[in-house]
Amino acid sequence: MIYKIYYQENVQEVPVRENTQCMYIKAESEKEVRSRLKGRNYNLEYIQLLEGKHLEFEQASPHFELEQV
Repeated sequence: MIYKIYYQENVQEVPVRENTQCMYIKAESEKEVRSRLKGRNYNLEYIQLLEGKHLEFEQASPHFELEQV
């Protein structure tokens, strides 16, 4: 399964929508995604499972690249 993670780079800063970034990770569950990113100093805003047409749409984007965690 592929997940799209919305995050802020610094957990110490107040979240600002304009600073939200995203990455894509292949994992078996949301729990696995969280454990893989545990060591990074990220403020995880939202973890979204991508399936079907939504996944196809994201894969067509030039910004789609699976993160190696």
